[in-house]
Amino acid sequence: MKDFYIRDCSQHENQTITTTFVVASKQIKPKKTGDLYIALTLADRTGQIEAKVWDNVHDVLDAFDQDDFVKVKGLLNKYNNRFQLTIHKLRKCEEHEVDFSDYLPKTDKDVDALWQTLREFVDSFQNAHLKALLREFIADPEIEHRYKNAPAAKSLHHAFVGGLLDHVVSLFKSCDLTSRNYPQIDRDLLLSGAFLHDIGKLHELSYSRSISYTTSGQLLGHMIIELEMLQKKIALVPGFPDELKILLEHMIISHHGQYEFGSPKLPMFPEALMLHYLDDLDSKMESMRAQFEREAQSDDAWSGYNPSLGRPLLNVKKFLANKEEVKKEEEKTAVAAAVATTAKIQ
Repeated sequence: MKDFYIRDCSQHENQTITTTFVVASKQIKPKKTGDLYIALTLADRTGQIEAKVWDNVHDVLDAFDQDDFVKVKGLLNKYNNRFQLTIHKLRKCEEHEVDFSDYLPKTDKDVDALWQTLREFVDSFQNAHLKALLREFIADPEIEHRYKNAPAAKSLHHAFVGGLLDHVVSLFKSCDLTSRNYPQIDRDLLLSGAFLHDIGKLHELSYSRSISYTTSGQLLGHMIIELEMLQKKIALVPGFPDELKILLEHMIISHHGQYEFGSPKLPMFPEALMLHYLDDLDSKMESMRAQFEREAQSDDAWSGYNPSLGRPLLNVKKFLANKEEVKKEEEKTAVAAAVATTAKIQ
């Protein structure tokens, strides 16, 4: 088992560490002088960190590739409020030297129970066409296997094995609850959009050693993949209405909500708009939860910079606990001062 994880960075700032990682990405770049350096993204089950090899580059240039395990020695410090590693020594590790569970994060929830929860939601549908469609997806053994294992993203949120299913079940619960407050919402349509909105990530992302993009993921993206998957399953449902198909397609291509976030179209009906906002909310809540978990050992109420949210975060529990500790110390000081004053008077 590793003795250092990325979540431990705050405890080792400005120290030299020696540990192992999996190489999530590797790029060879030129310095201003024209010499080469290696820019890496290293990962373990607790997160990712950027790393650079500045010196003796040619000694290790061809010694390892992306998705290899490496043992590194380097200086850990902060740059632009983010931890980075300057590598002094590096070698490739053989598979027998590492425990795979140390490198790829995984949900701590029971994926079979999550899958059953998803099935129960679909069984509650009133719309026969949508129920039949989603049952075609659920009955597909390959889809079930991939859905139980796929991450929901490469790095921004639910970036762990089982993350997609975790995210969608959470989203189902939010959709179900919110639709009760807005009677104009078609609950079955909203839940169908939640099931389908990221299903293309079953094929967009690979996750054997680190989370990265497949070739189809790079070239097409999950929305295009989803439209193709939807078309194939709709063909198995006799008499599926064209109008319903168009609504589902729109929810898929608009769920990012804004053009600059990759949506070809903006959400144009209530269920599409609600799907976007609830999806966005769930991803942001998970990003915050994961940030606080990574920095659980720190006593500071303020987290480091969260790149997906573009800000540092305040851990309210730590903030209030720290205030309570300060209050207790102030009370102790006041009592001690009162005792000292009384002693002088006597």
